Amino acid sequence: MADPVAPWGNAKFDGFATVAEIGPLGMITLRVKRDVAGLEQAFMALGLTLPDPRRIVIAGEKAAGWMSPDEYLLVMPYAAVSDALANLATSLAGQHHLAANVSDARAVFRIQGEKADQVIKKISPVDVDAMAVGELRRSRAAQVAAAFWKDGQGYTLVCFRSVAGYMMGLLSHSAQPGSELF
Repeated sequence: MADPVAPWGNAKFDGFATVAEIGPLGMITLRVKRDVAGLEQAFMALGLTLPDPRRIVIAGEKAAGWMSPDEYLLVMPYAAVSDALANLATSLAGQHHLAANVSDARAVFRIQGEKADQVIKKISPVDVDAMAVGELRRSRAAQVAAAFWKDGQGYTLVCFRSVAGYMMGLLSHSAQPGSELF
């Protein structure tokens, strides 16, 4: 089996904000209703807690994000995905759910720096100023679907791997020195 690689080889751009492709990361899309029996225990078995709507819960190298009323994004080290899928299958046996490994279908970027919010403001219709730390938004970045969340040091953005080059170019262009919003 080949070693996983990030779509653009962990590309990085230093502008008024730093943009860096990170990964490869393990990601599972979990489709399940919030009231399914055993869901909270399934999350606890993974070392996570069930996130509230529009929130992401980060626990060390793992995270659980609320994507919609019946969808969660689980983020973890790439090598942990197989065990996590097996754990979910056991924990949710007999319950209506779907857990899929989407690790190789996604690209992940970090936007950091004092003015990282300006990069996101330029490309997304989200009210970035109103975002709280730990808030996850599913929106668009220019013309592509994306999800991003805010933490104390910046933003993490997830998009489809097929548009990773476009996204890296978009984020880099938006972080060009001299193009700050204020």
